[in-house]
Amino acid sequence: MGSKNKLKRFKENETFANVVQPTRDEVVGNSFNLKGKWSQDFFGNDHPIVLELGCGKGEYTVSLARKFPEKNFIGVDIKGARFWRGAKTALEDKLENAGFLRTQIELIDLCFAESEISEIWITFPDPQIKYKRTKHRLTNSEFLDKYRRILLEDGLLHLKTDSEFMHGYTLGLLHGLGEEIEYAQHDVYGSDGVPEEVTSIQTFYESGYLEQHKKITYIRFRLRNK
Repeated sequence: MGSKNKLKRFKENETFANVVQPTRDEVVGNSFNLKGKWSQDFFGNDHPIVLELGCGKGEYTVSLARKFPEKNFIGVDIKGARFWRGAKTALEDKLENAGFLRTQIELIDLCFAESEISEIWITFPDPQIKYKRTKHRLTNSEFLDKYRRILLEDGLLHLKTDSEFMHGYTLGLLHGLGEEIEYAQHDVYGSDGVPEEVTSIQTFYESGYLEQHKKITYIRFRLRNK
């Protein structure tokens, strides 16, 4: 994507009512005014809030919002030019239960209050295979602690990835922590009984992985030890 196109999308995002772009100082300084008030001030209802972390183009955020109108969905990514597509589609389709937050995922527990979130989707994150990159792995114990803080008790998490490494790493970590794994599948398109929302929604990247004959994995789990 050219820099002109990126700038155009950044400017357009600023006009979108469903896009929130706090500064890092606001978030870190605890002056982000939507923290703890997403239901009343952003969505205007008390429906459960679901996050998609690293939402990319926002395919899951938009598709889940269509599929579950009784829930609110927020796509989170630092790359605003990328989620511009999802935000624009949500506005065009008048999806009032879909929003987008531009921030770094390591700040997620500063953007939401304790127990404000009911569910989290992590879709095709960078597996950060190299050891020195483990601190950026979105299912490491440090990130799980951040999710635990903002999730309701027994809050639900979903990990969908093409990385067998990420799948195995997360399963091992969850077993070691004594967390509850509700469902795990290493090949969602080659198996029966997979939750419908896992296979009926495909991201841009997922389509590419499937063309390369990569297996798509999925884990659904809860963080009980709050």
